Amino acid sequence: MTVKRSAGLLLFRTSGGRLEVLIAHMGGPLWASRDAGAWSVPKGEYAADESPEAAARREFVEELGLPVPDGDAVPLGEVRQAGGKVVTVWAVEGDLDPEAVVPGTFTMEWPRGSGVAREFPEVDRVAWCTPEEAAPRLVSAQREFLERLERYVRAR
Repeated sequence: MTVKRSAGLLLFRTSGGRLEVLIAHMGGPLWASRDAGAWSVPKGEYAADESPEAAARREFVEELGLPVPDGDAVPLGEVRQAGGKVVTVWAVEGDLDPEAVVPGTFTMEWPRGSGVAREFPEVDRVAWCTPEEAAPRLVSAQREFLERLERYVRAR
């Protein structure tokens, strides 16, 4: 079985001396009524012929509809999610207005078994959160990226 791989960018900023990260609530009907564990680093899958960092930048633009802010990409490594997918993330310091996000869309059959294809946003909202606010919202394996980012910010 081939391991699915995703790559993403975790945007961060400091506001009033506090670290904040930009996370995205997953779109579509399966996540609509969930909050805990239903948020993610903006990310997406990529093929073997694409570099993970290039995929992370592409997915950021596709999911949020905005360019990646200027800034160095700081590698935060990878984690394996519960379903087996390996996620690689870079942190980029920058800012953006969540109200300016124009998410990409995907199509799926909904309701399941209905034969009706419907279009849904990749993400239905984004928010700036402190790491403490973001942790319970994120897919559990991705919480490790918050810890790695906090260590990086403290060390610089």
